Amino acid sequence: MRYSTVPALGILTVLALTGCQAATSQEASQEATTQEQPITIATIPLGDDPTKANPIDAFADLVEKETGRPVEVTDVPDYLSVVEAIRADHVDIGIMSGFPSALAVNTGEVDSLMAWAGDDEPVSTCVVLNDSPVKTLEDLRGKTVAFADQASSSGYFMPVYMLHEAGLEQGTDYEAIFAGGHAGSFAALEQGQVDAACTAIMLTELGAPMFPFVDGEWRGVGESPAMDVAGSVLARQTLDDETRALLQEALPKVFSEENAEELGALGEGFVGLEEVMDPDPSIFKGFAEIAEVAGVQLEDLG
Repeated sequence: MRYSTVPALGILTVLALTGCQAATSQEASQEATTQEQPITIATIPLGDDPTKANPIDAFADLVEKETGRPVEVTDVPDYLSVVEAIRADHVDIGIMSGFPSALAVNTGEVDSLMAWAGDDEPVSTCVVLNDSPVKTLEDLRGKTVAFADQASSSGYFMPVYMLHEAGLEQGTDYEAIFAGGHAGSFAALEQGQVDAACTAIMLTELGAPMFPFVDGEWRGVGESPAMDVAGSVLARQTLDDETRALLQEALPKVFSEENAEELGALGEGFVGLEEVMDPDPSIFKGFAEIAEVAGVQLEDLG
């Protein structure tokens, strides 16, 4: 019988080197796999005009460019569906305005990767047709008012608070309907189904296709207060550290002045505002009082 003449130490060295090579190969494979993994985003549809670039498509392209990773976008019907998709680990991120961000973070099951501090500008107004007898917010007493979505900052929470401050309470002093989005509110107003459509001042400034009325066809009645937090990028808590860091590096570059026109309505609300990385949940506490006026507790999603 013949025995190997390779010393035992040599065998151990070969095994150690082989193990290192295998580990290195496995790490490289995992890194390659991560780089191929798409970054997934949940969003409500923005922009229905086929002749105009969809700001969400522009956003996805810019994220791909800055991260080097493919991006997949999933349309969901409303703001809370975005939150639930993130919370359930179905997608990586979503971009939300202040109130749905506050609701999401308050669950303790969704993180904010980055927030935009608010400015001192009013957020919302109530739009009426130019020939409407409504001249002031008080004139909406006994009228029907369209809101975009029950989780919309500019299309529900802020205008409801504005009406409350004017002495009008929902369900008592005016009838509220939810149109499923800002576009639905405008359509209801245009078709005479409601007396006013409450929306973001920013949308009225953007014009078509985000706002269907031209000068002389509409008036804005009232202005809401500003918000402490304009919005945030929400993320699932199981997001890996590499992707988290990659997005936090990329997002400020995406939401830069040079991309403002391309991002359209999505960029209009955030470009130029102060960015806060990994914001403390306490920054959202200021929304509690306004949410309570709208009959919503921040704990409702908990």
